[in-house]
Amino acid sequence: MFNSVVAANRAAFAAFGVQQEDENGVTPADRIEPDEDLPEWHVSISEDHPDRFGVGDHVDFTKTISENDVRQFAAASGDTNPLHLDEEFAEQTRFRGRIAHGTLVGSLISAALARLPGLTIYLSQDLEFHNPVRIGDRLTAECEVVEDLGDAQYRLTTRVLDDDEVVIDGEAVVLIDDLPE
Repeated sequence: MFNSVVAANRAAFAAFGVQQEDENGVTPADRIEPDEDLPEWHVSISEDHPDRFGVGDHVDFTKTISENDVRQFAAASGDTNPLHLDEEFAEQTRFRGRIAHGTLVGSLISAALARLPGLTIYLSQDLEFHNPVRIGDRLTAECEVVEDLGDAQYRLTTRVLDDDEVVIDGEAVVLIDDLPE
């Protein structure tokens, strides 16, 4: 019973945009360290040659889109569209409720690419948005190298899935430099 009360309180705080803290009073943003993952994320990378990347290799990044993610993205980006922030307004739209920002969802692709071996630098990204994402959806960004363009540049297919449903489909080109020593 106690755990369900705690979960209900956390949900209520999230609904009002209050940053959630862990049991030690630390927010997710306070827990971020360079080149580390939070426990609520899941990352998988192809095992063929983990120290370098080539055609056929892939990386996946999974996380749940939270109320806090949506509110912080709105504050950081300035995108305060009521479709993302106002449930009463959003219920009157074709989506029948709030949805996450498309660019926030697309940023999971960047999170996946950040796990590639080396220093990954985005050169381009094309995105097609196919389905809305709701707060609480657990999403997976999948990236696969499909072409070595030379000069440490690679073309990748990119997509974001909600279970087996494609919510974003696209393609990226990245440059992968060696890490500084």
